[in-house]
Amino acid sequence: MSLWSDVFMRIIYFSLDYTPHDHRFLSALSQSDHQVFYVRLKRGPRQTEDRPVPEKIEQVLWEGGREIFRWRDVPKYVSGLREVIKQIQPDLIHAGPIQTCAFIAVLTGFRPILTMSWGFDLMKDDTRNRWWGWVTRYTLRRSTFFTSDAEVTRDKAVAYGMNPQRTVVFPWGVDLNHFSPKDWSLHTDNSFTVFCNRSWELNYGVDVVARAFVKVAAQREDVSLMLLGSGSQGAIIRDILIGGGVMDQVTFPGFISNDALPRFYHLADLYISASHVDGSSVSLMEALACGLPCAVSDIPANCEWVTDGVNGWIFPDGNVDALTGIILKAVEQRESLAQISRNARATAETKADWKRNFEELIRAYQLTVT
Repeated sequence: MSLWSDVFMRIIYFSLDYTPHDHRFLSALSQSDHQVFYVRLKRGPRQTEDRPVPEKIEQVLWEGGREIFRWRDVPKYVSGLREVIKQIQPDLIHAGPIQTCAFIAVLTGFRPILTMSWGFDLMKDDTRNRWWGWVTRYTLRRSTFFTSDAEVTRDKAVAYGMNPQRTVVFPWGVDLNHFSPKDWSLHTDNSFTVFCNRSWELNYGVDVVARAFVKVAAQREDVSLMLLGSGSQGAIIRDILIGGGVMDQVTFPGFISNDALPRFYHLADLYISASHVDGSSVSLMEALACGLPCAVSDIPANCEWVTDGVNGWIFPDGNVDALTGIILKAVEQRESLAQISRNARATAETKADWKRNFEELIRAYQLTVT
């Protein structure tokens, strides 16, 4: 029986910005019986989601949500959020990331608060300096409940003082109907496409992918690389590819809408994520759902999803030569990729069904208020 029809609640969904992930959470919440108020902390320099806030979600105009986040403005945000709470009288606040939204929510004195990790807040931001570490510990010790998308982030939250009995882990998952399996029978030529759609930022190791591809291209002219998106590491990544003389084997489609994404997964033969820091990667789940064999770095969150030789391959984080070897092996064993594809899809069906996993968030709400 679905939990969506359980006790009605007034919920403040307090998030850093407006991203595709926020849209997905808000869309699902809009279909519940709860009354949901969306509070946005900042407006970043680059908007990553162009779809409107879903109907039935009430977007709150307040002190934040108009410019970048600044620590000096925290007192203003706390005061403003107290006013929002006074007007809405919520049953709970769902807040994250930890060091920004959840911290501000905790400082208001309101309870109950469900703190949701966004992955990076416990995989990198908590160790930026002593201040960020203190904020992390302060927030988690005062949170009513905690949820994250991977065991590795849940374990870190507990290490910071979160009550382990007040935690729920669920991968955010993907729409398994939208991200459907690739039809390998349609691949009739000998070309081979390597695909990466991680942001071109230091955390995600796209430069590792570029360096490995240069080595692969030196041996195989039939292999191409498709890099979606962009980022602050763009000049470095292009220099690697230009210096390697492989630009004629690389395509840059740019940013692709969620509706169009499955087509790009279907065009590829191998998905790569060389991330150095990550939680349960949604793009990795999308690739698995599309039946795309995956080569991923051996960070803990990736190892929760990929089993070496079964639904993909694992390489040591940052090891260009190891990744090069995996790509070449995949090219040489392309006849066996259909079975690996089926295994990848099976993994997604078992662990990454958004509709089923979203029930865990509703359950976390119920547990937060009890």
